[in-house]
Amino acid sequence: MQDIPEKIHFIGIGGAGMSGLARVLLELNFDVRGSDINSTPVTERLKAYGATIYKGQSGDHIGDAELVVYSTAISAENSEMLEARRKGIPVIHRADLLGLLMQRQKGLAVAGAHGKTTTSAMLALVLEKCRQDPTILIGGELTDIGGNAKFGRGEFLVAEADESDGSFLKLCPYLAIVTNVEDDHLDHYGTIEEIIYAFKQFIHKIPANGTAVLCFDDERLRDMAADCSGQLVSYAVDNPVADYTLQDIKVDASGSTGEVYYKAEYLGRLKLAVPGRHNLSNALAVVAACRNIGLSFRDVVECLQCFRGAGRRFQLVGREKGITVIDDYAHHPTEIAATLRAARQVHSGRIIVVFQPHRYTRTKLLCKRFGACFGDADLVIINDIYSAGEQPIDGVSARLIVDAVHQNKGERPLLLSAGDETTTYLSGKLQTGDLILTMGAGDVWKTGVALVNRLKESMS
Repeated sequence: MQDIPEKIHFIGIGGAGMSGLARVLLELNFDVRGSDINSTPVTERLKAYGATIYKGQSGDHIGDAELVVYSTAISAENSEMLEARRKGIPVIHRADLLGLLMQRQKGLAVAGAHGKTTTSAMLALVLEKCRQDPTILIGGELTDIGGNAKFGRGEFLVAEADESDGSFLKLCPYLAIVTNVEDDHLDHYGTIEEIIYAFKQFIHKIPANGTAVLCFDDERLRDMAADCSGQLVSYAVDNPVADYTLQDIKVDASGSTGEVYYKAEYLGRLKLAVPGRHNLSNALAVVAACRNIGLSFRDVVECLQCFRGAGRRFQLVGREKGITVIDDYAHHPTEIAATLRAARQVHSGRIIVVFQPHRYTRTKLLCKRFGACFGDADLVIINDIYSAGEQPIDGVSARLIVDAVHQNKGERPLLLSAGDETTTYLSGKLQTGDLILTMGAGDVWKTGVALVNRLKESMS
């Protein structure tokens, strides 16, 4: 492969994006090495694939690497970064590496504030089951490929395009789905206007022979339609002016369904095993994209019916004593509200949420909106903020969200430490028929696992 040297070192190889890139390069027979602070199932899996993994970080790990890859989470003062620069070894962001890989296949990218992982997982599943043999680089685990990435020899590469740090502007996809544009990642962009400008740039990077698949339920994306340099295809669940629309939507415990129309033409019924209008919207985007690249509607909807979700997206952790524990990555008010709405549509019993705020900046900027997003929950537990490497901000704590929820719901949520305190409290309060949702982009999923284990122990 041109432009990528053989010996590649990843700083923070266990991250979702980094591990996926490492796996693809291993399948291409590159000499892959990497370091991470902790040993995890992800790093152990990479080791089994043939990677050299170092626990902890040290300049000594750089060795004879010919290229060093980092993510935005890595500080410029990281010892391995400093050693690589001292040796004159090229150092590139992971998005640059993704861009190089995208040059050898037709890139199908999924961008947007919410729904990227689920939509890209659906797209990857359809292409895989339709024997397109795509390269896949997504943010969540997909059971059908045994992880979040694989190398394929087919025409297409499916990838998530990460807008959080602006690095999606390093990509030039052949086709891009954009699900929505919202005021997240203001710590990087500063204003919503800068976020909108970044998405306009991203859409404009699609080549003249390529396609932008935009969600017309989003007013900002409707306004961006004129920025498309290639073909525009629109889809919507709630806006009849889009190219692809859904009618007769039904959501219940068995999943979600809707009738798909392309302009005035009835195509057929879309059926999903996962709940929620937001998932129907994600699936409709995949229908639009796949038909654009030549797949039949019948094949696409057959494959989508097999979709069981991506890792940490409304994922079943366990079910014990009539109590169900679900984990979800939702960490923005819009995502939380959509996930809870889907849960309420399929569950008639109590819904208990354990939410771990993610980042001090997001908590500070969106605390009032967090207060309004838990309306479908019967009990809300707020954990301390997961910093994700950020420094604390004076006056910013999880109590801001507690106060905002109290003001909106009239009931004061509980503020508990993650882990044992939350698990112990819930163990004494749960009853048959309860649904517990752990939510957040940090490590709140561990609470769900611990709770299921405790419920199992209480039965033995």
